[in-house]
Amino acid sequence: MGDTNRLVYWGRRLGRIALIGWMCLLLIGDLGMALAQRPVALLPFVCGVAGFVAVLTRARWRMQSLAALLGLSLLSSILIGALGPVGSEQYIGMAEGWAILFLTVGALRWVEPIGRAVLLALGSMIVLVVASGTRSEEVAALAIGLLSLMAWSFAAGTGAYLRFQRDRREQATHAVRRAERLELARELHDLVAHHITGIVVQAQAARTVAEQKPEAVVPALDAIATAGADALTSMRRLVSVLRAQDDASRTPGVALADLRVLVERFNIGGRTKAVFEVGRGVSEAVLPQETWTTLHRVLQESLTNVRRHAPHAGWVEIDLRLVQGWLWMRVRNESPPGEARTLRLGGGFGLVGMGERVEALGGRLFAGRAPDGAWEVIAQLPAAAA
Repeated sequence: MGDTNRLVYWGRRLGRIALIGWMCLLLIGDLGMALAQRPVALLPFVCGVAGFVAVLTRARWRMQSLAALLGLSLLSSILIGALGPVGSEQYIGMAEGWAILFLTVGALRWVEPIGRAVLLALGSMIVLVVASGTRSEEVAALAIGLLSLMAWSFAAGTGAYLRFQRDRREQATHAVRRAERLELARELHDLVAHHITGIVVQAQAARTVAEQKPEAVVPALDAIATAGADALTSMRRLVSVLRAQDDASRTPGVALADLRVLVERFNIGGRTKAVFEVGRGVSEAVLPQETWTTLHRVLQESLTNVRRHAPHAGWVEIDLRLVQGWLWMRVRNESPPGEARTLRLGGGFGLVGMGERVEALGGRLFAGRAPDGAWEVIAQLPAAAA
């Protein structure tokens, strides 16, 4: 997990350094071309500097930076058109044009709502077309305008495709979360029904005992109060993440034995063998039902991912233990070199469902490569949930 995070961190840092270096090279080229022409040619270089700043600040002011750059570029085109063409060899600054196209891709991908993103993209097209007509001689204006439209079409298509992929991913994630919440609702139904049934039975027994042994009523009332408190605790843990309603279906309770059954079935179904170790203090008596169902879901999804994405793994280790007030379940498996990429990407939406369940109990879920190269999934639940 730590190695993966470091790779992502340095990948982003190197990408940012490469972006800055590329923009600096374009600005140097713009400056050299501007100094070889009329003084008015410095305007595209100024717009290029503004584009450089807009690209660097796009994460915080994505819409504002692009709108400001488009306004400055349009104003420069108007001034150049009034003062006379710059020349056929320079119609728009390289850094300026590249920044406009780059920010257009980002706007179509991230800006909300979609109508605002489309307006920004259309604005960038207009600015590029105006620049090609006012900053160059008439002979080259048509050709430069066509090239600008081609470049803009490519940028707009790229941004639209990335937005489509992002929306598709969000919709799939939302569907997985909704399905997981419905399953949690079913489990909540069963948990509450179990506790309420116990309360009713104990209340009836207390009424019967009260006629023969009045001194036994107080312990019975304490048991009823405890059962009611357990029911409320279970409801508070799960109901906070429910946002949809569905007819509750009956599902059997899950205990430690069911986790062992999962491991046994996994060992029968393939060449990869799993070892399940349970630490001291972990038992049905100390863990509520919703914790067991969550652990069952995490273990089931983890073993399924091993079968699907690492069928040639030599071993699987499963640990369940209490550590410093936290309940830990760790599922580790060998990551063969030839399957590293598939395994890294294979968790897919199953990780979303597992994370939804773990977070419902106030816990955290980790999935990634361990320092020794193994792939591991760690579900961490607070002691309050145990």
